[in-house]
Amino acid sequence: MGSWRPATINLVATRAGVSRATVSRVMNGKSSVAPELAARVHAAAAALEYRPSIVARGLAGGRTSTVALVVPDLANPLFQGILRSLGQAAGRASHRLLVAESNEDVAAEIEMAREARRRCDALVLCAPRMSAEVLAQLAPELEPLVLLNRAVPEVRSPQVTVDYAAGIRDLASHLEGLGHSRLAYLSGPATSASNALRLHALHELTDAGRIQLDVLPCGPSFADGHAAAGAARESGSTAVVAYNDLVALGVLSGLHELGVRVPEQMSVVGFDDIPFSAYSTPTLTTATVPTDEIGEHAWARVKALLDGSPVPADLRLRPRIVVRGSSALAP
Repeated sequence: MGSWRPATINLVATRAGVSRATVSRVMNGKSSVAPELAARVHAAAAALEYRPSIVARGLAGGRTSTVALVVPDLANPLFQGILRSLGQAAGRASHRLLVAESNEDVAAEIEMAREARRRCDALVLCAPRMSAEVLAQLAPELEPLVLLNRAVPEVRSPQVTVDYAAGIRDLASHLEGLGHSRLAYLSGPATSASNALRLHALHELTDAGRIQLDVLPCGPSFADGHAAAGAARESGSTAVVAYNDLVALGVLSGLHELGVRVPEQMSVVGFDDIPFSAYSTPTLTTATVPTDEIGEHAWARVKALLDGSPVPADLRLRPRIVVRGSSALAP
């Protein structure tokens, strides 16, 4: 028995007694082919179980019906939520989503963005780690482009951002209202623009004399938070403000191992409101980032760019504070 091989456009053309060009026009839904010839082509394609290449059809028509999303860290549930909502929105419009992860590597991010854009109709850059200057220079060759979780005035592409400064101020104010005057901030990646916004907002509060702040190097992961628990305990702060929920959950685990009771001896707050935050022990006080909305708004802008229709204005979403069991009155 010979090995099975997929049918080709040449085989369909031969069986139907027409040219390759005629088969291509029929498969692409062109109305310029006589009904009798179209029927012969469809019959031959069905008999041979021919399936036209999606990529080839896209290249022939100048479109692939594929959109790329580049994120810095797929292990982060925040980015997973954005990926899910964007993918669902694109799917409802019969588009597919190609996903790439830069693993917090700026050089890799730049190359991935270029490569993904070459393969797809549009690109969505989520929380890009490259500098604003590099992004502004690169953006024109990446268009159609939508930016998420990063506001860069020099870039003319549509942007959907989160007001991280407002969110971190609200968290600090919540702790301040509970009597915490000295906070430890577990800092995120140095290349993260949202981390810089958080730090700037917290320093504004220290400059206003409202709080004392200890900035502790950390990172974006559960392991980073766990490793920083000892430094947080020794800082003299009564509350920890974590870069994100993964870090906060890691701190909760580390403090528990060190015998520090949360929130009786130290309060801990996170950022993002990932699903695990509502089920930790204690449950985590955090700031909600609406990932479903971010994905939907991103797709609306991608679709407008592809259709040549008016693009919705840039949008900045404000996080909402969710108070749970990990924050309490200062000891």
